[in-house]
Amino acid sequence: MAKYLIQASYTRDGLQGVMKEGGTGRRDAIGKLLAEMGGSMESFHFAFGEHDAYVVVDVPDNVSAAAIGMAVGASGAATTKTIVLITPEEIDAATKKTVPYRPPGA
Repeated sequence: MAKYLIQASYTRDGLQGVMKEGGTGRRDAIGKLLAEMGGSMESFHFAFGEHDAYVVVDVPDNVSAAAIGMAVGASGAATTKTIVLITPEEIDAATKKTVPYRPPGA
């Protein structure tokens, strides 16, 4: 299962929907969506600032994460940015890989 951070910014219509159903209603709707996609929610937080909500989720793969992002974006209620999260152990494994990279001009 892959882990992602989703940053969501609501549109005017999306904010009106949150005001109507409440924060817990929105959290529960996202939790249900994730369960139906074979995933789960680690945390859901509303915030001040550039983004309105931050959600940490586990979903089966990148295809599922992309499908969720496209469905949310197509709704017109919010825009999202999905960030792949990597464990410290995955970084350890990455440091052991040989990469045949050549910088430009070298």
